[in-house]
Amino acid sequence: MAAEKEDAGLGAVPLASLEAVALDTETTGLDPGKDRIVQVGAVALSGCAVATVEAFDRMVDPGVPIPPSSTAVHGISDEDVRSAETAGEVMPALARWIGSRVVIGYAIGFDLAMLKAEHDRCALAWRPHRSLCVRQLAALFAPGPADPSLDAIARWLGVGIDDRHRALGDARAAAAIYAALVPRLAEKGIATLAQAERACLALTPQMDEEAKAGWHPVIAADRVRRTDPHAFARVDSFPFRQRVEDIMSAPPELVEPAMRLREALRHLMDRKISSVFVSSGTDTDIGILTERDIARAIDSFGPGALDETVDRFAARPLVTIPASEFLYRANTLMTVGGFRHLGVVSADGGLVGAISARDLLKQRAGDAVFLAREIDHAEAAADLGKVWANLTRIVGGLAADEVDARIIASVVSRELRALTRRATELAERDMEAEGFGPPPVPFAVLVLGSGGRGESLLAMDQDNAIVYGSGAPDGPEDRWFAELGRRLADILDSAGVSYCKGGIMARNPEWRTDLDRWRAKVGGWIGRSQPEDVLNCDIFFDSVPVYGDTALGDGLHREALDMAGNARAFQVALRANAVDFTSPLGLFGRLRLKKGRLDAKRHGIMPIFSAARILAIQHGIRDRSTPARLNAAGAIDEDSREAISNLVEAHRILLDEILAQQIRDIGRGIPHGNSVAPKEMSAPRQRQFRWALEQVDHVRGVLGMPVFG
Repeated sequence: MAAEKEDAGLGAVPLASLEAVALDTETTGLDPGKDRIVQVGAVALSGCAVATVEAFDRMVDPGVPIPPSSTAVHGISDEDVRSAETAGEVMPALARWIGSRVVIGYAIGFDLAMLKAEHDRCALAWRPHRSLCVRQLAALFAPGPADPSLDAIARWLGVGIDDRHRALGDARAAAAIYAALVPRLAEKGIATLAQAERACLALTPQMDEEAKAGWHPVIAADRVRRTDPHAFARVDSFPFRQRVEDIMSAPPELVEPAMRLREALRHLMDRKISSVFVSSGTDTDIGILTERDIARAIDSFGPGALDETVDRFAARPLVTIPASEFLYRANTLMTVGGFRHLGVVSADGGLVGAISARDLLKQRAGDAVFLAREIDHAEAAADLGKVWANLTRIVGGLAADEVDARIIASVVSRELRALTRRATELAERDMEAEGFGPPPVPFAVLVLGSGGRGESLLAMDQDNAIVYGSGAPDGPEDRWFAELGRRLADILDSAGVSYCKGGIMARNPEWRTDLDRWRAKVGGWIGRSQPEDVLNCDIFFDSVPVYGDTALGDGLHREALDMAGNARAFQVALRANAVDFTSPLGLFGRLRLKKGRLDAKRHGIMPIFSAARILAIQHGIRDRSTPARLNAAGAIDEDSREAISNLVEAHRILLDEILAQQIRDIGRGIPHGNSVAPKEMSAPRQRQFRWALEQVDHVRGVLGMPVFG
């Protein structure tokens, strides 16, 4: 179980972002039961990038003569290993060098069997690494290489081999083959480690052949059958449950800049606080003075500093965090930035409170800090891809701790938006370095759909758009943003957020234009009210700006909602679209399943969030999340309050079951989505699930549409 917890979530890592080592051994023969290792070579891989420096290359004294037939193959003689280290010395060094990385190689089952045999002979503990075989991966293609030899696979892929039949040379060849296979595997829908493992386990004849030869299993057969979500290590869930506003000090303590330091110190002591904000008459130039600042002032200038004004020692600019942010984001900002105090601001940017390191002391969560830091400080697409292993592990831990799926979805959405922001920063940085120049006009990148509503789970694709200040279609400004949109989509896809199947991405012209044309586009959608217009508008109503001039995105979002709020024909079309669903419940409440599964988004989540969006438009509700929209609407419409309350609870149950299924599927290497397998639920959860689906029919009544049956 400890080993399971250690690499839980690793299966979700994209192959293009995997931290791995390519390994090969040279031996005295081909029988793992009696032959010995004479050389070990390995090279580090970060995604598809082969390290040019980090390598492991050791000769090994086998303690027995090397047969001439083996020397004829690899060129290693008894004389070459006479002064080499023994296996008992090399094996522990190799294990430390590999660490927790995945092991890759050609016919790696043989090498693993040889390594295990050496461990057994030396009475060393053997813990098999998670591994992939490039011979097996190549066998997934039809037509593939002419034969399964290393040389044939390399020729098929156009990969050169240097120093053949020496351990390090063959390890480098295996690494290059893996790097060439990854994009081809992605085209076959095999993008993550778990998906690759599952595909390889289906190669039954090859696996049987390797087992008969005494090779070590490359992939544990039970790995893709495991369904226990408790394989995920628990994490401290408090920073993910609570927001800054829940523990901040409020209202903010403001003092005038002319106050003496002596008075400020007395102020801190009287109120038992550790900081005050120093006003300067504007919201944009507020400073902060902490107890440490006062101590430093006295240390530097002596007791006379107490007669100086606080403005002299106040720190500016004030570092702030929104009140609605999760505590783990405050943890990150303080840990990475080295701050002990933050100002807390409202949605409109006004100062509303303070939060200190002391406030967070009991809520520090290392996993949370690293999750946010990995995104905010990623330097390449491969770095962003590694985030999803950590995110999946944290999500699994939160689910095991029975944290509300709506909170988990909000955390995932928060990091999806952060990932989109960082991907845009990387794309913009690279464009400027390559001579495209800076952005020609102000712009904003928007995240749409579930990411904007705060309801994304682990099966997500890209839904984004770009609005920029001015510029004609295919003009110089648009061409610059087309390149940005293309790079943004490619970075997100390689990081594990796949291209949107519906094409809702800023790389496509219909989701990238200037502000005036966006206004006209949204106005056209609302005015025509055709089915495709309704779908486009639906996803746009949940937009959130995540990068650039956010005022552009926020302003456009408000205008769109105002236009829709005054368009009765459009609202009728929205309602008709929202109630266009069929219940998956058949006779006697039996579920209508396809291959044992039911699409819980299509038959449950979607009608609920569509109804919530319509109610928000009708009542001028500015919230974006489905529960917040429904609760606000329920407070307005007393007649529908009970039905709306049931929809809120149904929404929670359905999200919870989708998330639980995604966690199970990720571990098995099954492409995860929004379909659930009711037979995998406990009996009480099945009953809850049916009840939630029954509530979906009340969407019609809540929207004032006829209810039949």
